[in-house]
Amino acid sequence: MIRRPPRSTLFPYTTLFRSELTLTTFFPRWFIEDEREIEEWFEVEMPGADTKPLFDRAGQLGVGFCLGYAELSTDDDGIKHRYNTQILVEKDGSVVGKYRKVHVPGHETNEPDRPFQHAERYYFEPGPDGFDVWDAFGGTLGMAICNDRRWPETYRVMGLKGVELILIGYNTPLHYEPDPQQNALAGFHNHLVMQSGAYQNGTFVVGVAKGGIEEGIDSLAQSAIYAPSGQIVAQCITTGDEIAVATLDLDFCGYYKNTLFDFDRYRQPQHYGIIAQQHGGQE
Repeated sequence: MIRRPPRSTLFPYTTLFRSELTLTTFFPRWFIEDEREIEEWFEVEMPGADTKPLFDRAGQLGVGFCLGYAELSTDDDGIKHRYNTQILVEKDGSVVGKYRKVHVPGHETNEPDRPFQHAERYYFEPGPDGFDVWDAFGGTLGMAICNDRRWPETYRVMGLKGVELILIGYNTPLHYEPDPQQNALAGFHNHLVMQSGAYQNGTFVVGVAKGGIEEGIDSLAQSAIYAPSGQIVAQCITTGDEIAVATLDLDFCGYYKNTLFDFDRYRQPQHYGIIAQQHGGQE
């Protein structure tokens, strides 16, 4: 529940949040070469015939939601684009905003020696729109997906746009093939990046996992809600289906946005140019 106290009255809003690629299995763990089979995993419209009842029911109940799915988009020149996408839906069932995953991890080619593939870069291109924010549920909301949560730029761009709540869906296997020594740290890293992103930008963050075992692959759970202080407000404690509930007073963001992280007063952007100008690190 999100609460924005204006000058006199509290207005409650209720939201439900589903994880990355909610409508399908996490199909990038398979390497599929048949283009027609690939497109079966993607939605060409949202809502479509199969998903419209969800939107209608949400509108009837007055419950907004955030939903991740695979999007197949065709531009004006007839060129197809595949995105890992998330949408924000208001409590009347209307789509408020759409976000397409920017930081696409994994590999582009078939790597059959892996215990399972992580071929996101084969199936999806990076989103072209960057990190936007939207006025919804009485506040300023933003979205990100999975690997985006590991990059500080994700939070800072939205922080500079006044974000008060960032919704992040993720699907994180507990085995990381390029560096298995990180496996034991998956939970620590998961909290670390979202807690620091919340604190350093004075915003609430909600991270929702598709946890547990799917198609034989064990994935991180730990869905949680983080305060602008960096503290965990609520957390799921199993790998099964759970609901984490918290009441969020978005005005609490001001305690951090107007003190330690008063961007207008303390930021020195003249020294940050390399962040936007350079891809790789220097030797």
